[in-house]
Amino acid sequence: MPNGDNWQGDVLRDLRGASGPPAAGTGGPPASVPPAPPSAAQASGTERIPAPTRPPSPAPTPTPAPQQAPALQQAPTPQQTPAPPRPRRPSAPDSRAVVDSVLSGTARRPQRGEPVAVRVTRAVRRIVSSSAAREVAELTRTAEALQQPVTTGRQIAVTSIRGGAGKTTVAALLGTAYAHYRQDPVLLVEADPALGSLPLRLGAETLRWTTADLADIVEPQMSLLDVTGYLVQLPENAWLLPGSQGQIGAMLDTSAYERVMVALRRYFGVTVVDCETLPAEVARVALSASQARVLAAPATLDGVTSTYAVLQWMQGLPRHMIDGTVVVLSSTVARPGIDVEAAAEKLRSTGAGVHVLPYDRHLAAGGVLRTELLGRPARLAAARLAAEVFQLSQKRR
Repeated sequence: MPNGDNWQGDVLRDLRGASGPPAAGTGGPPASVPPAPPSAAQASGTERIPAPTRPPSPAPTPTPAPQQAPALQQAPTPQQTPAPPRPRRPSAPDSRAVVDSVLSGTARRPQRGEPVAVRVTRAVRRIVSSSAAREVAELTRTAEALQQPVTTGRQIAVTSIRGGAGKTTVAALLGTAYAHYRQDPVLLVEADPALGSLPLRLGAETLRWTTADLADIVEPQMSLLDVTGYLVQLPENAWLLPGSQGQIGAMLDTSAYERVMVALRRYFGVTVVDCETLPAEVARVALSASQARVLAAPATLDGVTSTYAVLQWMQGLPRHMIDGTVVVLSSTVARPGIDVEAAAEKLRSTGAGVHVLPYDRHLAAGGVLRTELLGRPARLAAARLAAEVFQLSQKRR
């Protein structure tokens, strides 16, 4: 603080200390100085005469507030460097209807999988025999197998050697069975962008985000609620990730598929992937990355022959590939042109499991899958298939 007897000398010393160039970043000259207050001598009436070489000087510059200190106006330190901007997420696509309104009007009323006469005959046989008790015991064992807990999400890939083999129908049956019996969320992924029919089979009405879109959006810090905002909600805690919006030319590369599957695995107990037909690259990646594989084939001579060739090729791969594969022979007509059981035994000789999906009128119609309309043989076969595939996925970590 200035001395009352020699306040001018104190002021000069203060001015000499502040007379250097302004600090970097201050951007202007120093602030003006208010007049000096009277000294003690002036207040008492005896004015001191200043020396001629020392004219009166202004009072000392007030000490700036901490927030105005030059140190705060210096260039930012490395810790203060702003983070680079995050990449912009793709804009939300428009929703598209799964089925055109005109085409949806051409569909007939769905029918049950079995005729009335067959259902009545079976009901009578169950009353007079002990088959009902055996059936209940089998369903109980199947339900217990499907409800086993998982430590990490199980991924099951479904593919075929050609179109029309029932691949999408099998994927829809598996996903519906897991969603019905399990308590954790179930995801169905369409990795077949070439006009796949999985959304139609599952009863989805509109589509927006696709597998390729989600590959550019999903992040590790997302919650399940964040992720499901990009999915199509299905009954019984199931969700759908479509492969396309019904447009020709939609593409899905292996890197995008891998990003999506790795990111979504921790959110869902079971994920069923409806893949492209072999030998597409995404299908081969999905088969190698999944814990269990399902190969759909029509119950025809050419279908069994081509499937047998694929299984022989898989025998040359690591052993777990063929051990974790199940073939599903689907009958598309009431009376197949081959001996289905003999064909199944031939396919089992390669080391793969084989299940026969019997003919069902409801499945053969190709519309929305409604499990309550399935015939009893098809419903039991689908439950057994889902249980065996899930148990195979549990063996592979």
